[in-house]
Amino acid sequence: MRALAPSYLEDKQFLKNYRLVELQSFLNARGIPPYRAMQIMQAVYAQRKADWSHVSALPDVLRAELDALLRFNSLHCEQQQVSADGTVKFLFGLVDNAQIESVWIPSESVQDDGKPKRQTLCVSTQAGCPLGCTFCATATLRLQRNLECAEIVEQVLMAQQLLGRDISNIVFMGMGEPLLNYDNVMNAIDIITMPEAKLVPAKRITLSTAGIVPGILRMADEKRTVKLALSLHATTNGLREKLMPIARQYSLEELGNALEYYYRATRNPITFEYILFDGLNDSPLDAKRLARLSRRVPTKVNVIPFHSIDFTHPEGLGAQLRPSPPERFKAFIRELQSLDVHVMIRSSSGVDIDAACGQLALSHESHDDSGSPGEPQQIA
Repeated sequence: MRALAPSYLEDKQFLKNYRLVELQSFLNARGIPPYRAMQIMQAVYAQRKADWSHVSALPDVLRAELDALLRFNSLHCEQQQVSADGTVKFLFGLVDNAQIESVWIPSESVQDDGKPKRQTLCVSTQAGCPLGCTFCATATLRLQRNLECAEIVEQVLMAQQLLGRDISNIVFMGMGEPLLNYDNVMNAIDIITMPEAKLVPAKRITLSTAGIVPGILRMADEKRTVKLALSLHATTNGLREKLMPIARQYSLEELGNALEYYYRATRNPITFEYILFDGLNDSPLDAKRLARLSRRVPTKVNVIPFHSIDFTHPEGLGAQLRPSPPERFKAFIRELQSLDVHVMIRSSSGVDIDAACGQLALSHESHDDSGSPGEPQQIA
């Protein structure tokens, strides 16, 4: 059993930091029958209860005792922004006044009942981010702290509650680097995927990393079944180091070796994420190098349009980045296809509310005049 990561709270832990076995141990140590843990889990996840007062399966005295020991909720919604394409961005406030963002992305394809076939939630794992990628708005926030397990899980529960609908897929592609918050992220995945939670199965969860090799190796050793995506964006070490400072620590060769190890251990194919920048990584030679990299293990390549982060006033290389022109973008895709690369194009959802790939930076104050920060907006 993995130990709980240290909490920034001094008085009491969050309830949703605990998986079932850990909650049973916590209750047993305080003379509370461990069977109560399953009742609590069912109330929190399957029944989606909002606070201790609604957990009717427990006696009043026990609810009061648990309320004094464990915080039921770890975040609250401060604002919602709705894009013209239906994407919804949530601004969540945390107990220590830090803020994070999550994004709900409905697919363009719909079911017979008119609902989107996929309803994906992009989840954050850190408040801010320490990696400093030049193309990412979150980098301007720096790192405040890791999110706790509860704060990750509750993004899913809160989004479901506010949207009034289930989440079909989860991508760990929001604020922060998931593998630098490994224990809390994996604890959260364990909770989200447990049958009692009735949330999202592991096969519909994707974790994106900038290339933290120790975390990839640990996922392999633990036989993690969630999908793994690598934020690649360059086919040479020199360019990747300019775009992503973490690349100075882990070279493309080291990453390739780690991905091979991961694939041999899990048999899970890898997704390469590749943002196209004008004149930097969008040449036919880049496509050929990307094809060679993709052949090391079974992969697919998600080609992503670059979304402006000018609203963060970037400096240096970040201020010079521009999206690859449409014709070169299409030519790059054609070149990959001619080289038998399984390639897909990531849609640009939520650009008008700064919710697209790489744009999360708590930018609501300068872009939304429908209500003041701290005043939740109704979803259309």
